[in-house]
Amino acid sequence: MQRRRCSKTPKQPLQVHHKSQTDLSAWRKGGKIDSEKSLQNNQSANDQKYDSQEESLEQALSYFEKVQDCAALKKKSVVQKHLDAVESTALKQGLPPEGFEILLNVALSGRFADTVNTRLLKSLIPASVIPENSVVTAVSWLCVGKCSGNIQVLFLKWLIAVFDFIDHKEQLHALYGFFFSFLQDEKMCPYVCHLLYLLTRKENVKPFRIRMLLDLQAKMGMQSHLQALLSLYKLFCPEQVTITLPGKMKTYFKNSEGPWKAAITAVRQRNQGASPLSQAVFLGTSQPQSRKRKWNAQLFIPASSANTNHLEEGREKNCSYLYSTDESLPVEQLQTFPQLLQNIHRLEFPSQMGSVLTNPLLLHYMNCVKDESIYLRLYYWMGQMLQEECTWCVVDNPYEEEFKSFLETIYKAECFLQEGFSACEEFLYKTLPLWDGFCCRSEILRLMSWIPLSSFSDIKSYLYDPLAQLFFTSSIYFKCSVLESLKELLQNWLNCNVIQMDLETTSVNTTLSGLVNVVAELVHYVGWISTVALRLENNSTLLLYFILDFYGTVCDIYLKYNLPLLIMPPAGVFYPALLCMDSVNLNQLCYIMYRYRSNLVAAKENELSKKKILQFKFSNQTYQEYNQYIIAMVGCLWTSSAFQKDIHPQGLRMDDELLSKTAVKELNTSFNIVYHPAMMGYSVQFLQQICPDDTTFNFKLIKGKKWDWYLEYLYTQGLKGLKVFIESSISRVSQTSCRKAGNVEA
Repeated sequence: MQRRRCSKTPKQPLQVHHKSQTDLSAWRKGGKIDSEKSLQNNQSANDQKYDSQEESLEQALSYFEKVQDCAALKKKSVVQKHLDAVESTALKQGLPPEGFEILLNVALSGRFADTVNTRLLKSLIPASVIPENSVVTAVSWLCVGKCSGNIQVLFLKWLIAVFDFIDHKEQLHALYGFFFSFLQDEKMCPYVCHLLYLLTRKENVKPFRIRMLLDLQAKMGMQSHLQALLSLYKLFCPEQVTITLPGKMKTYFKNSEGPWKAAITAVRQRNQGASPLSQAVFLGTSQPQSRKRKWNAQLFIPASSANTNHLEEGREKNCSYLYSTDESLPVEQLQTFPQLLQNIHRLEFPSQMGSVLTNPLLLHYMNCVKDESIYLRLYYWMGQMLQEECTWCVVDNPYEEEFKSFLETIYKAECFLQEGFSACEEFLYKTLPLWDGFCCRSEILRLMSWIPLSSFSDIKSYLYDPLAQLFFTSSIYFKCSVLESLKELLQNWLNCNVIQMDLETTSVNTTLSGLVNVVAELVHYVGWISTVALRLENNSTLLLYFILDFYGTVCDIYLKYNLPLLIMPPAGVFYPALLCMDSVNLNQLCYIMYRYRSNLVAAKENELSKKKILQFKFSNQTYQEYNQYIIAMVGCLWTSSAFQKDIHPQGLRMDDELLSKTAVKELNTSFNIVYHPAMMGYSVQFLQQICPDDTTFNFKLIKGKKWDWYLEYLYTQGLKGLKVFIESSISRVSQTSCRKAGNVEA
């Protein structure tokens, strides 16, 4: 767009001569000229109404462009008419790029009273993008001091709110020192800090600026906005910022969106509903965008140009620019992974960190570079969004679907990075006590599985206690979902430890002993809630499946994850699984006990070899508890002596006198692999195969050689857990298996 002359010189009627700029007539038809054919299909009877509105906007812009200082408020009705036209169009469709320089010049030049200027600034809602030239021209008005302090503050708020919609930012970066000079103004300081936070690059960090910020902090006290800027400076140049700053704060900056947030949301919704091309027009990019909400406006990289002609010109220069070593590379020009590798040392991150979450190349960059300034920016942005938009923390928030989409985006980014965000962790700790367990359930539980690993001591009060209250009072399906999430949390913690050991690094926040304690606390917690839940749900088969799935990870911690920890399931889980009514859970229990045995044997061998001094050893109580469970299982499934030989304090052992009172025949064999309720179906099918003419189903026939046949039959039915358990824990079967293996090798 051809830059307009300042209002202080004679001006021409509203015209646009640059070939690459969209004019008002093209904008009236829906956006870019190239998209006319697509938009024609969506036009309706409202076209005349829109034409009338946009003609009124043209007249208003022409009026405000020509109006002189002497106009003031002598013609209130005329001013009111044009103000209404601007506000009406802005709220319904947004303003075209051509209108911003005119309206900003009027609002900041002091020609009208603050009431009019305020209304003009609040109506600056973009339909697509905001030209950088118009913003730079507006900033120049701050030098002459013709507008009041309130208008200056409102302008800065607007600039922060629409920062993502500015098509270029190089000239704004060049004005860094100019903005910095406004820090002395106590009223403007918080918003200037916020703007500087968005603009700061490493080359902007200078000793004199650090000294000035420290002087301001000494004068004003520990202000959050000053701490935010100092923290960013310290990340870029830790050798220059030597003071100790407080830890991460929940909120660095006040909400600066003012009246623009809801208006931008409504305009985006209407524009996207009107045309599928409007998504590309809105931020000058062809990437699909999700609807509404501030975070979605920030989930995409601000385009370097909103015009296809500019983009085409940029592509012609890409070859030489991408391989230049003297200049930084804007992220919008990064298209492929090889380009990332070749330019990783000079990549310029976007000012708004929300754009990182949906860009795989930038997530790759975060993984490779480990730049703390990136994480600090992302921490601030994400914490602010989660706090402001949480559906159950904000009264009358109708945007649950959009919030779900945002949480889903965060979860996908965490999966990509294989680590959780600290801002998300703090959000969960803060909001779980207020959560009803229903709103955004799947998203919250999935985010919970990526809580970062650290040796924090308050996890019980922040996570376990509020989660337990919901767990015990919710449906069985919620209980299963929580158990699944806690299993994934455990796996993520264990994988994190494996990665650290492979890299031979030690996390600042965790040590081996700290990791063992945190993991042990989680396992004990799941054991406790599982025991209670099985009682509440009458030993539900579905619930038991998810509980055993969790212990399928616990039983292999030592061998699979190289962590010196093994915790047996509590009796309240083990015995319901042993006496369950379905073969799937019984088979899973058998496999879990087999893996416990493998891990304990490996630990004992490692202990006896004395090749290295072990920092951790399994306690005798672990071995003792395992032996008690094995005696109970073998007594039930094989020797039919569980009621006599089970030695666990909470086990099945009963006095003969009590057993006789049950009046159950063949009581001792009630839970072996033939009569067990979970195995009865297999027994019936086996008898039908070996005795097809016998309809009495005499289970006593399954003995001797037929017992061995029955075992082979069970193995063919997919009961691999039962197979490895019997072969590893019963000596006769184990010896037979060894002989068979030897014959095969021979």
